[in-house]
Amino acid sequence: MKISLNWLSQYIDLSGLSVDEMSDMLTFAGIEVEDIRQQGVDSPYVVVARVASAEQHPQADRLKVCQVDVGDGTLHQIVCGAQNYKVGDKVPCALPGAVLPGNVEIKVGKLRGVESRGMLCSASELGLPDKEHGLWILPQELEPGTPISQVVKADTLVEVEVTPNRPDLLSHNGMAYELAAISGRGTGLFPLTTPEWRWNLPETSCGWTSRS
Repeated sequence: MKISLNWLSQYIDLSGLSVDEMSDMLTFAGIEVEDIRQQGVDSPYVVVARVASAEQHPQADRLKVCQVDVGDGTLHQIVCGAQNYKVGDKVPCALPGAVLPGNVEIKVGKLRGVESRGMLCSASELGLPDKEHGLWILPQELEPGTPISQVVKADTLVEVEVTPNRPDLLSHNGMAYELAAISGRGTGLFPLTTPEWRWNLPETSCGWTSRS
Protein backbone atom coordinates (compact mmCIF):
# COMPACT_ATOMS: atom_id res chain seq x y z
CA MET A 1 0.00 0.00 0.00
CA LYS A 2 1.22 3.49 -0.82
CA ILE A 3 0.71 6.14 1.84
CA SER A 4 0.56 9.80 0.86
CA LEU A 5 1.90 11.94 3.70
CA ASN A 6 -0.27 14.81 2.43
CA TRP A 7 -3.35 12.63 2.89
CA LEU A 8 -2.13 11.11 6.15
CA SER A 9 -1.55 14.57 7.64
CA GLN A 10 -5.29 15.24 7.27
CA TYR A 11 -5.90 12.60 9.94
CA ILE A 12 -2.89 12.97 12.26
CA ASP A 13 -0.50 15.80 13.10
CA LEU A 14 2.88 14.85 11.61
CA SER A 15 4.68 18.07 12.55
CA GLY A 16 8.12 17.40 13.99
CA LEU A 17 8.09 13.78 12.83
CA SER A 18 10.54 13.05 10.02
CA VAL A 19 9.88 10.46 7.35
CA ASP A 20 12.79 8.35 8.63
CA GLU A 21 11.42 8.44 12.20
CA MET A 22 7.99 7.40 10.98
CA SER A 23 9.54 4.61 8.91
CA ASP A 24 11.44 3.32 11.96
CA MET A 25 8.26 3.37 14.07
CA LEU A 26 6.32 1.38 11.50
CA THR A 27 9.18 -1.11 11.08
CA PHE A 28 9.46 -1.72 14.82
CA ALA A 29 5.68 -2.27 14.89
CA GLY A 30 6.07 -5.05 12.31
CA ILE A 31 4.92 -3.05 9.28
CA GLU A 32 7.56 -3.41 6.58
CA VAL A 33 8.43 -0.19 4.75
CA GLU A 34 9.38 -1.15 1.19
CA ASP A 35 10.02 2.23 -0.39
CA ILE A 36 10.04 5.98 0.32
CA ARG A 37 9.71 8.23 -2.69
CA GLN A 38 9.46 11.96 -3.13
CA GLN A 39 6.81 13.11 -5.60
CA GLY A 40 7.22 16.61 -6.91
CA VAL A 41 9.49 19.24 -5.40
CA ASP A 42 8.93 21.94 -2.81
CA SER A 43 11.67 24.37 -3.77
CA PRO A 44 11.61 28.05 -4.78
CA TYR A 45 14.41 27.22 -7.23
CA VAL A 46 12.23 24.99 -9.43
CA VAL A 47 9.95 27.25 -11.44
CA VAL A 48 7.97 27.60 -14.64
CA ALA A 49 10.18 28.84 -17.49
CA ARG A 50 9.46 30.01 -21.04
CA VAL A 51 11.89 28.91 -23.73
CA ALA A 52 12.78 32.19 -25.42
CA SER A 53 15.28 30.75 -27.91
CA ALA A 54 17.07 27.51 -28.73
CA GLU A 55 20.26 27.43 -30.81
CA GLN A 56 22.35 24.48 -31.91
CA HIS A 57 25.22 23.66 -29.55
CA PRO A 58 28.50 24.36 -31.39
CA GLN A 59 30.12 21.15 -30.14
CA ALA A 60 27.25 18.66 -29.91
CA ASP A 61 24.62 17.69 -32.47
CA ARG A 62 22.04 16.57 -29.90
CA LEU A 63 22.34 19.56 -27.57
CA LYS A 64 20.82 23.02 -27.84
CA VAL A 65 21.74 26.21 -26.04
CA CYS A 66 18.52 27.72 -24.72
CA GLN A 67 17.73 31.15 -23.34
CA VAL A 68 14.87 30.86 -20.86
CA ASP A 69 12.69 33.37 -19.07
CA VAL A 70 12.10 32.47 -15.40
CA GLY A 71 10.23 35.65 -14.52
CA ASP A 72 13.11 37.63 -12.98
CA GLY A 73 13.63 40.03 -15.89
CA THR A 74 16.72 38.33 -17.34
CA LEU A 75 17.31 35.37 -19.64
CA HIS A 76 19.16 32.35 -18.30
CA GLN A 77 21.34 30.19 -20.53
CA ILE A 78 20.69 26.48 -20.18
CA VAL A 79 22.04 23.64 -22.30
CA CYS A 80 19.37 21.03 -23.02
CA GLY A 81 19.39 17.64 -24.74
CA ALA A 82 15.63 17.06 -24.97
CA GLN A 83 14.00 17.05 -28.41
CA ASN A 84 10.27 17.40 -27.66
CA TYR A 85 9.97 21.15 -27.09
CA LYS A 86 9.87 24.31 -29.20
CA VAL A 87 10.53 27.98 -28.68
CA GLY A 88 7.69 29.51 -26.67
CA ASP A 89 6.91 26.37 -24.66
CA LYS A 90 6.57 26.55 -20.87
CA VAL A 91 8.66 23.93 -19.06
CA PRO A 92 9.98 23.32 -15.53
CA CYS A 93 13.38 24.84 -14.83
CA ALA A 94 15.63 23.89 -11.91
CA LEU A 95 17.90 26.82 -11.11
CA PRO A 96 21.24 26.60 -9.27
CA GLY A 97 20.54 25.73 -5.64
CA ALA A 98 17.64 23.40 -6.39
CA VAL A 99 17.72 19.86 -5.04
CA LEU A 100 15.72 17.34 -7.05
CA PRO A 101 14.50 13.88 -5.96
CA GLY A 102 17.46 11.57 -5.41
CA ASN A 103 19.41 14.47 -3.83
CA VAL A 104 20.42 15.78 -7.25
CA GLU A 105 21.81 19.27 -6.61
CA ILE A 106 21.72 21.73 -9.50
CA LYS A 107 24.80 23.90 -9.98
CA VAL A 108 26.24 26.19 -12.63
CA GLY A 109 28.37 24.07 -14.95
CA LYS A 110 29.51 23.51 -18.51
CA LEU A 111 28.29 21.00 -21.07
CA ARG A 112 30.74 20.43 -23.91
CA GLY A 113 32.36 23.79 -23.21
CA VAL A 114 29.18 25.90 -22.99
CA GLU A 115 28.00 27.30 -19.66
CA SER A 116 24.64 26.06 -18.38
CA ARG A 117 22.96 27.86 -15.49
CA GLY A 118 20.33 25.30 -14.55
CA MET A 119 18.39 22.40 -16.00
CA LEU A 120 15.15 22.10 -17.94
CA CYS A 121 13.27 19.16 -16.44
CA SER A 122 11.14 16.22 -17.39
CA ALA A 123 8.32 15.12 -15.11
CA SER A 124 10.32 12.07 -14.00
CA GLU A 125 13.21 14.28 -12.88
CA LEU A 126 10.72 15.92 -10.49
CA GLY A 127 9.52 12.56 -9.19
CA LEU A 128 6.29 12.65 -11.19
CA PRO A 129 4.82 10.24 -13.78
CA ASP A 130 6.38 10.92 -17.17
CA LYS A 131 4.18 10.51 -20.25
CA GLU A 132 6.12 12.73 -22.63
CA HIS A 133 9.59 11.12 -22.71
CA GLY A 134 11.25 14.51 -22.68
CA LEU A 135 10.66 17.87 -21.08
CA TRP A 136 7.40 18.32 -19.21
CA ILE A 137 5.42 20.72 -21.43
CA LEU A 138 3.34 22.90 -19.12
CA PRO A 139 0.11 24.81 -19.85
CA GLN A 140 0.72 28.08 -21.65
CA GLU A 141 -1.34 30.09 -19.15
CA LEU A 142 1.25 29.56 -16.40
CA GLU A 143 3.44 32.59 -15.69
CA PRO A 144 7.24 32.28 -15.80
CA GLY A 145 8.64 32.20 -12.29
CA THR A 146 5.69 30.35 -10.78
CA PRO A 147 7.05 27.70 -8.39
CA ILE A 148 6.35 24.20 -9.63
CA SER A 149 5.08 23.39 -6.13
CA GLN A 150 2.09 25.61 -6.97
CA VAL A 151 1.43 23.57 -10.11
CA VAL A 152 1.76 20.15 -8.45
CA LYS A 153 1.91 19.97 -4.67
CA ALA A 154 4.95 18.09 -3.45
CA ASP A 155 4.30 14.88 -1.53
CA THR A 156 6.14 11.92 -0.04
CA LEU A 157 4.88 8.41 -0.78
CA VAL A 158 5.68 5.65 1.68
CA GLU A 159 5.04 2.13 0.40
CA VAL A 160 4.37 -0.51 3.06
CA GLU A 161 3.57 -4.19 2.95
CA VAL A 162 0.26 -4.95 4.64
CA THR A 163 -0.09 -8.54 5.82
CA PRO A 164 -3.43 -10.41 5.39
CA ASN A 165 -4.16 -10.19 9.14
CA ARG A 166 -4.07 -6.36 9.10
CA PRO A 167 -6.83 -5.23 6.71
CA ASP A 168 -7.35 -2.26 9.05
CA LEU A 169 -4.18 -0.74 7.57
CA LEU A 170 -5.56 -0.65 4.02
CA SER A 171 -6.63 2.98 4.33
CA HIS A 172 -5.06 6.26 5.37
CA ASN A 173 -7.53 6.46 8.26
CA GLY A 174 -6.46 3.04 9.53
CA MET A 175 -2.78 3.87 9.10
CA ALA A 176 -3.30 7.09 11.06
CA TYR A 177 -4.80 5.13 13.98
CA GLU A 178 -1.86 2.71 13.91
CA LEU A 179 0.69 5.49 13.83
CA ALA A 180 -1.15 7.31 16.62
CA ALA A 181 -1.01 4.20 18.79
CA ILE A 182 2.73 3.64 18.35
CA SER A 183 3.77 7.30 18.49
CA GLY A 184 1.40 8.70 21.12
CA ARG A 185 0.14 11.32 18.69
CA GLY A 186 -3.52 10.33 18.99
CA THR A 187 -4.09 12.01 22.35
CA GLY A 188 -3.32 15.24 24.17
CA LEU A 189 -1.61 17.76 21.91
CA PHE A 190 -1.94 15.46 18.88
CA PRO A 191 -5.60 14.44 18.53
CA LEU A 192 -6.71 12.51 15.49
CA THR A 193 -8.84 14.50 13.08
CA THR A 194 -11.35 13.60 10.41
CA PRO A 195 -11.25 15.52 7.13
CA GLU A 196 -14.46 17.34 6.28
CA TRP A 197 -16.06 15.79 3.22
CA ARG A 198 -18.82 17.52 1.30
CA TRP A 199 -21.30 15.52 -0.74
CA ASN A 200 -22.84 17.01 -3.85
CA LEU A 201 -25.83 14.77 -4.41
CA PRO A 202 -28.52 15.63 -6.96
CA GLU A 203 -32.12 15.79 -5.88
CA THR A 204 -33.98 12.52 -6.27
CA SER A 205 -37.57 11.33 -6.05
CA CYS A 206 -36.72 9.84 -2.64
CA GLY A 207 -36.32 13.31 -1.20
CA TRP A 208 -32.50 13.41 -0.94
CA THR A 209 -31.06 16.86 -1.62
CA SER A 210 -27.52 18.04 -2.19
CA ARG A 211 -25.61 19.39 0.78
CA SER A 212 -23.93 22.77 0.32
